[in-house]
Amino acid sequence: MKEFLIVSDIHGALSAAQKIAELAPSYRYVIMLGDALYHGPRNDLPSSYNPKAVIPLLNSLRNKIVAVRGNCDAEVDQMVLSFPIMSTTALIQSEERTFIMSHGHIYNEENLPPMADGSVFLYGHTHIPVIKEENGIVIFNPGSVSIPKGGYPASYGEYDKGCLKVLSLEDGSEIFSFALKDQS
Repeated sequence: MKEFLIVSDIHGALSAAQKIAELAPSYRYVIMLGDALYHGPRNDLPSSYNPKAVIPLLNSLRNKIVAVRGNCDAEVDQMVLSFPIMSTTALIQSEERTFIMSHGHIYNEENLPPMADGSVFLYGHTHIPVIKEENGIVIFNPGSVSIPKGGYPASYGEYDKGCLKVLSLEDGSEIFSFALKDQS
């Protein structure tokens, strides 16, 4: 079983949620970086927009999901989702790394939360995938599974065996990857 499936910006897209549900059994955790159900006033409706159908798919994964609140998530969303989504940040630990996660509208690569060297910062919000290391912190954005931007396809992230990857939602092909340095 792989370590983390990392997704962001579902925005109520049923086809994206179905793909996440298909992928999830292969991963220990599903890291959800916000904007689960609503598309927001600045985005076009994603294709297959159907937040009512997305709810039961996400709820079926509730024992695997670790989520943070996106700028389009609201208390009414928490009322229908059976896993916590209202925290601005969350922390998850793998055997060798600490991962700090946030949606990206408050904390992002220009405004990192306090974190130790060697940590990984996960965020979404921009809908553009990013993997880079700056000042001892690895910064990772999986892009968007529903409304990709910057010329990228719909994408998701994966963390397993010390490697972060951005993968195409359509066919799982690798867009780019980053091997984390051994911390021992």
